[in-house]
Amino acid sequence: MTTAPETSTQDTLRASMVSVVLPMHNERDGLDRLFARLVPVLQGLGVPFEIVTVDDGSRDDTFERLKAARATVPHLKIVTFSRNFGKEIAVTAGLARTSGDVVVVMDSDLQHPPEAIPQLLAEWQSGHYDAVYARRVDLDRGSPLRNAFSTAFYKAFDYMSEIRVDRETGDFGAFDRKVVDAFLAMPERNRFNRGLFAWAGFRTTTIPVTMEERQTGTSQWGFFKLLRLAIAAITSFGTLPLKIWAVIGTFVSLSALAYGLFVILKTLIFGADTPGFPSLMVAILFFSGIQLVGLGIIGEYLGHVFSEVKRRPLYFVREAIGFDRPFSILPPNHGAAAPEANRDGR
Repeated sequence: MTTAPETSTQDTLRASMVSVVLPMHNERDGLDRLFARLVPVLQGLGVPFEIVTVDDGSRDDTFERLKAARATVPHLKIVTFSRNFGKEIAVTAGLARTSGDVVVVMDSDLQHPPEAIPQLLAEWQSGHYDAVYARRVDLDRGSPLRNAFSTAFYKAFDYMSEIRVDRETGDFGAFDRKVVDAFLAMPERNRFNRGLFAWAGFRTTTIPVTMEERQTGTSQWGFFKLLRLAIAAITSFGTLPLKIWAVIGTFVSLSALAYGLFVILKTLIFGADTPGFPSLMVAILFFSGIQLVGLGIIGEYLGHVFSEVKRRPLYFVREAIGFDRPFSILPPNHGAAAPEANRDGR
């Protein structure tokens, strides 16, 4: 387990407030452990703090337990969605409702150790960096298939997109307020948060952190959910797949033209022969498959355009507790807003 450094940041931390964002989905069994470790770390910073939790449409009683926890957990704020909208959206909603000079984003299952927060803030405090990520030092953990898929995704993403994302980092990090504001200014619906942070730029660094085993429950990220996120990430940050299929289409067309000329010359010289049915079917199926794959990639991009032009809200908030003022359904700069339920200071 990563522990806080011996030198505390409480005497020198230049933040007037530290915010922590915790996206949650079916985390009822781990809340007591989470707050028992997180709150002492934040209290040791010596500056005001807030804990913004986002209940992403949990099917259990996570929301009810969060409300009960407000009796013992200081500065706990709660947002609950009308349904499950996904972790990327939950993080976005949490960031939009923070007020700290620096914001820490971490998972709620304690795979991200709270004791590493002072190290992240100390690096941010140096003034040299605007975003500090926790860099995993245990990449070999996990199934070989999942690790292979992760490696393939990041290689494909680096090759096909206009930005680079470090595969050894995750969502666990500390972000300056100007980085958070830049992130919230990007209104797209198909969100890959790490890509958005990377696209925004700013000065970024990493620190090594040993991640922990999940304390309770099971991962919400199955293979197909990860695959959808990977496809959305690649198609949201580059058009190289479209360009590749333009090249493939050109190559196939030129090959077909060359073969057509060959058939004409062969017929003029040797006469016509009876074409083989199997070779004809193979050619038809091959080129049909090429066309369908190309249309599928184009359709993925058109799907992004379709979801963007509809301008639907990113999410709907069913209830928000502990905030000083009511918030709109959408984060700042994300389009038209509508009021949401709010309970001030309770």
